[in-house]
Amino acid sequence: MFDFHMHSTFSADCDTPMEDTIEQAIAKGFTDICFTEHIDYEYPDPTIQFELDIDAYRKKIAHMNNIYGDKITIRRGVEIGVQPHLLKKYEKLIQQENFEFILCSMHTTDQQGLHSRDLFKGRTVEEAFRVYYEELLYCVQNFDAYDVLAHVDLVKRYTDTPTTDQCYDIIEEIFKTIIPKGKGIEVNTSGYRYGLGTGMPSEDILTLYKQCGGEIITLGSDSHEADTVGYKFKDSLDVLKRLGFTYVTSFENRTPKIHPIETLKSLNC
Repeated sequence: MFDFHMHSTFSADCDTPMEDTIEQAIAKGFTDICFTEHIDYEYPDPTIQFELDIDAYRKKIAHMNNIYGDKITIRRGVEIGVQPHLLKKYEKLIQQENFEFILCSMHTTDQQGLHSRDLFKGRTVEEAFRVYYEELLYCVQNFDAYDVLAHVDLVKRYTDTPTTDQCYDIIEEIFKTIIPKGKGIEVNTSGYRYGLGTGMPSEDILTLYKQCGGEIITLGSDSHEADTVGYKFKDSLDVLKRLGFTYVTSFENRTPKIHPIETLKSLNC
């Protein structure tokens, strides 16, 4: 089993030592994990800087594999926070660095933070959702230096106001853009921890992804604490199977590897 979205002290929003997360993953029976530390250029909160020490990160992953490599494979990934005006900067970064797996996220829309809920100021929920998805569509239309889109419907996490406009038309365009390019999406199980009642994306969006021909899906806990490694993975596998997916994906040096869901369902997470 594998978890392809997790963080350590190399991410500015995480205080958990890498060793703690690795040992928890081993204890839970994981054989392959990928740290996806944040790089989020021009993040709009001046109190936090998502600038990754790439050299130190590379050395740390190598050291962890030396210590734990007989029990688990530890991969060096990255989670980049795209914005339309930063795509060229991220392309340059990816050309220079040999990451094993790249998650593409959007944490800032219209140069306004999601976490701060600034995106919703002066907008209806429907308007904010559309701005988010339209900007994400622009980014995937003009940027290919990633493997998987992370938590596609993340914007839902930051509003308590229901909306009938789920922007399926734009999400469909996103999927029709990324699928022919061999890109995938993740099921990010942190949605359960944040009270959404589902992973991200929700089942309706997963269904749309499948209808569009999408097949590549990774599982990620988005852990910032060691004890949430693999959180709700069994439930998520059950959901994927019910929706008609037959396998999930891990990555090795940015190359997808498929794993039948039936071989993974015994995991107790």
